[in-house]
Amino acid sequence: MERVIGLAAGGIAMAMSLYHMWFAASAPPEAMIFRGTHLLFALVLVYLFAPAAGRDGGRRLLWLDLALIAASAAAIGYVFVNYQYIVNRIIYIDELTAWDQAMAVVLVAVVLDASRRMIGWALPVTALVFLAYAVFWSGVKMPVLLEQMYLSTDGIFGSTLGVSASYVIVFVLFGAFMEKSGTGRLFMDFALSLTGHTAGGPGKVSIVSSSLFGTISGSAVANVMVDGPITIPLMKKTGFRPPFAAAVEASASTGGQIMPPIMGAAAFVMAEYLAVSYFQVTVWAWIPALLFYLALFFAVHFEAKRVGLEGVPRAELPRLGQVMRERGHLFIPILIVLGGMAMSYSAPLCALAGTLATLPVALMRRSTREGIGWRTVVEALVGGARDALAVAMACACAGIVIGVISLTGLGITFTQIVIALAQNSLFLALVLTAVAGIVLGMGMPTTPAYIVMVSLLVPALIKLGVVTPAAHMFAFYFAVLSAITPPVALAVFAAAALAKANMWRAGFEAVRIAAAGFIVPFMFAYEPALLAIGDWGTIALATATATIGVMCLASSLYGYLLAPLAAWQRVALAAAAFLLIKPGIVTDAMGLGLLGAVAALQWTVSRRAAASRV
Repeated sequence: MERVIGLAAGGIAMAMSLYHMWFAASAPPEAMIFRGTHLLFALVLVYLFAPAAGRDGGRRLLWLDLALIAASAAAIGYVFVNYQYIVNRIIYIDELTAWDQAMAVVLVAVVLDASRRMIGWALPVTALVFLAYAVFWSGVKMPVLLEQMYLSTDGIFGSTLGVSASYVIVFVLFGAFMEKSGTGRLFMDFALSLTGHTAGGPGKVSIVSSSLFGTISGSAVANVMVDGPITIPLMKKTGFRPPFAAAVEASASTGGQIMPPIMGAAAFVMAEYLAVSYFQVTVWAWIPALLFYLALFFAVHFEAKRVGLEGVPRAELPRLGQVMRERGHLFIPILIVLGGMAMSYSAPLCALAGTLATLPVALMRRSTREGIGWRTVVEALVGGARDALAVAMACACAGIVIGVISLTGLGITFTQIVIALAQNSLFLALVLTAVAGIVLGMGMPTTPAYIVMVSLLVPALIKLGVVTPAAHMFAFYFAVLSAITPPVALAVFAAAALAKANMWRAGFEAVRIAAAGFIVPFMFAYEPALLAIGDWGTIALATATATIGVMCLASSLYGYLLAPLAAWQRVALAAAAFLLIKPGIVTDAMGLGLLGAVAALQWTVSRRAAASRV
């Protein structure tokens, strides 16, 4: 029986992947049909891949799962069969039939249950709270609520589910094919050859390889589980403390969601909300992502120098030239995706082109073609569909929340509350939004956390003067950073388990390492030039001063610049960091002056010490 279920699940997963690949190349059907088909595939696969627990605690398909599959098919099939009736009726005026209401209840129930199975209780409970708010607090009549959820494109079949169907699954498939082609090994060898020999080299390898792997995976935990088994033992072997090693890997892996060209799923939702191309979102994201990873790089470098850690001997490392000769061609699919988006082709089409190129490119060289065959294609198609399920269910469940917000006007109310609490202070509003993002992100994936923030908090930031792209990126960043923020820091938990480190110590170490990452969003909220908005002179100056600022902050936190820092020097560099981070010629000059004074003093003392030893 299990074999039959496995074959059925694999066949349906392949069909789901091929269906979305086909419509990435051609015009998709009308919104409700396309999104409904995507959701039906997802619901069926959730109940096949994540069946209810049996009485003995095992995982096997029960009659309940079969009933839920039938209920999912009935509720979505009802939309397909009665599509003309649905699109021609006048919403909120024509009365719902008994069948309309029954099927709406069924679909809401199965979406909540399937979301619970894939991503836990937090998002379904949030959706239930919003539904209760609509009925018991706002006084929305039940038929109107069911109509919003089921018979419109403002509920379950809303734009968030559309993003999952149009964008996310195709890029997830691209990542699955890249992984099967051996690109992960290319990233690791590439990073080792570049930075493995430097001070704290394995930590820098973790940063480079995780940023690269972020181009094919939008999951922080997935990044940790791919990179961590290699980088964490290397870091420990060269002398890094286990909590520090875990924190480096967790922080670097978390940054994958903000790293262009292929970011986390929420970036695609952002493009949809802002009605811009996904390529435009990646343009906004480049400089903040660079600052985030530079902050991690400086933190590792200064910690390694402070405690006297060396890198891995060059003889034990792969050579860059050899890596590029043997595996460098595996970068071609990524370049295809980037080039296509730069030429204004649609993001799904670019992802499809990259996906189709992945295995043929791997077959070009003997060094990368081993083990690749039809079985690889099947595994990538099945794995890609399976990896997309969590995002699909998160988007469908988030549609319930968004439907309630748009129906009740809760977003406007929340905006007024935030502005009242902040007392028209932009800084306080940003802090409130940051805290909300971290709290929401602790209990749910990045995408729904970002969606809720956009609906409830981002309008307040925009009203207080933050430019729209910066407000959205601010919310996105803090939804992502929750993965390394205690007490619920999933990426840290995964890395700490690999490092055999205390989770709390690793969590607080991750916050310390990525401290600049928590400040970067405030930087671009006040200075949009850091999102590449404005003239190139302003962008270049803002980027340069912000880079020096994050270096000063890392130096202050880890007590090293050119030599170990005295307490007052650490305070001076912290002040320099915040002066450089704040936009303005005067503050930049003051910050550079403080940095120059500390660096000059350290250089002079070092020269005198060296001379006295001679």
